[in-house]
Amino acid sequence: MGTYTPKLDEKGRVFLPAKFRERLAEGIVVTQGQERCLVVWPTDVFAEEAERAAARPMTSRSARRYARILFAGGDESRPDKQGRIGIPAHLREYAGLERDVVVIGVRDRLEIWNPAAWREFQAEALEDYSDLDEDDD
Repeated sequence: MGTYTPKLDEKGRVFLPAKFRERLAEGIVVTQGQERCLVVWPTDVFAEEAERAAARPMTSRSARRYARILFAGGDESRPDKQGRIGIPAHLREYAGLERDVVVIGVRDRLEIWNPAAWREFQAEALEDYSDLDEDDD
């Protein structure tokens, strides 16, 4: 949980918030997320997501599309000794990341956002917040 505002360095690296470093030390996968953010998965959690994606029938157009985006844009790595991760150029471009970024903790993963995109998403979501936990019936 939490919201953090680290900066990308000139090599496209970002410091992970200290409280997450131990959990992510064994390895991560960074992928394209929904709403133009990036998702940082611990490798074991990404493996579970990959299994979930693989369990969906490839005859389903949405399943094929999800799997393609999930895997094609992914990058597997380990944080360095200072707790930094490199974000490849194609992922920085996808998410519109420049120097300032927003990192949020979301249950079993982190998301990395362009600050303006995060503010816009948050403003929209907050308007509907009271209804977000209702059943979709």
